[in-house]
Amino acid sequence: MSDHAARGIYAAVVTPVDEAGRISVERYLAHARWLLAKGCHGLGIFGTTSETQAFSVAERQEALEAFLAGGVPAEKVILGVGCCAVSDTVALVRHALAHGVTRVLALPPFFYKNNKDEGLFRAFAEVIDKVADERLELFLYHFPQVSQVPITHGVLEKLLAAYPKTVKGIKDSSGNLEHTLGLIRTFPQLAVFAGSDQHLLEVLKAGGAGTISAAANLNCEASRKVFDAFEKGDMAAAEAGMELVTAVRVAVQRFPLMPGLKAVIAAGRKDPQWAVVRPPLMPLEEAETTELTGALEAAGYRYEPAL
Repeated sequence: MSDHAARGIYAAVVTPVDEAGRISVERYLAHARWLLAKGCHGLGIFGTTSETQAFSVAERQEALEAFLAGGVPAEKVILGVGCCAVSDTVALVRHALAHGVTRVLALPPFFYKNNKDEGLFRAFAEVIDKVADERLELFLYHFPQVSQVPITHGVLEKLLAAYPKTVKGIKDSSGNLEHTLGLIRTFPQLAVFAGSDQHLLEVLKAGGAGTISAAANLNCEASRKVFDAFEKGDMAAAEAGMELVTAVRVAVQRFPLMPGLKAVIAAGRKDPQWAVVRPPLMPLEEAETTELTGALEAAGYRYEPAL
């Protein structure tokens, strides 16, 4: 069993918008409460699944304040803060800490590619130094398919040597299980989260922290059952539970992920506004939504929004 403070099933929470294109706080909070009630240990907000790069720093700050004011405990939140400009990342981190959120998930600055390890180290170091708050718990975000800027072992080694009390973990969204397991072996002091639900049990067996997952917007209850079975030492139940976890992930990733998740939620809540995404993303076509919900039902899953 891992003794990392941050562990378990975290949903990478989708961000609903209202008819005016603003973040819909009412929908946001209803979904957050459902996720926590269905077993999420915590909520990852303003990461990739949240369409984060389509929202301004100010919008993200306002949404966090509304999220917390609506009753979501600050200790349940891991806040995505990675921006191209270090100053924007610093502003988001300072704002989070001012409102009691200590855990942040940071992409590297992602516009410029082919960086040296020293350059990425300096970018993260500048954030830590400028924030200058011992409460900060920094989780790095490795998602090379999207950012095109990998967080290497060399970067991690430099950061852990310089800031061992601040750098707490990493989310590996590479989809490469061997890479995730390598992080767990090499950096046992880090809470290593997988971004892929189908890797949940293998990550837990290796001493990893859990998952921060897009599909948990729908299927967090099944993932939590796997986690709890693992904690109890019931490997048969954990292995059996992984069948539904994997089937749901496979179904949703056949379609554009954020529009697909929102389409399922919109259908389940009978609220078409839930399906809206910000450009350049596009919502699923009606036929695609029907196909996706059918695939989920064939896998044994139906989205039931009632608590």
